[in-house]
Amino acid sequence: MKQFFIQIFTWWNRQTVGTRFYTWRKGEEVGRDEFGNIYYREAKRDKRWVIYHSLAEASSVPPGWNGWLHHTVDVAPVDEDYQPRSWQRQHVQNLTGTPGAYRPKGSVLKSAKRQHATGDYKAWRPE
Repeated sequence: MKQFFIQIFTWWNRQTVGTRFYTWRKGEEVGRDEFGNIYYREAKRDKRWVIYHSLAEASSVPPGWNGWLHHTVDVAPVDEDYQPRSWQRQHVQNLTGTPGAYRPKGSVLKSAKRQHATGDYKAWRPE
């Protein structure tokens, strides 16, 4: 029941009722990525969209799927046999604003102590 109300009253959690209905009527599943996102298309108008696994966060879409969604490439990643190079990193979504965000030493959100100033910094003061 909770999931039903979330779907009606929020747009940032997976999909809305309207998107669910449109996907049911016209969507054809193309594939899924390693994060659990599901990709669809409507063949008549060549419309493409994604249903996110959890929060609607565009940075959770891997590069191959992003290119397909934006019509940069015509072939979906599931139809390719691309193997990443040894020097390429695995895709990671942007964690800014989440508990997993990078916090350097001395950050107010981290318990480590900040180093003392070295004297090479002069504070700006308005004249």
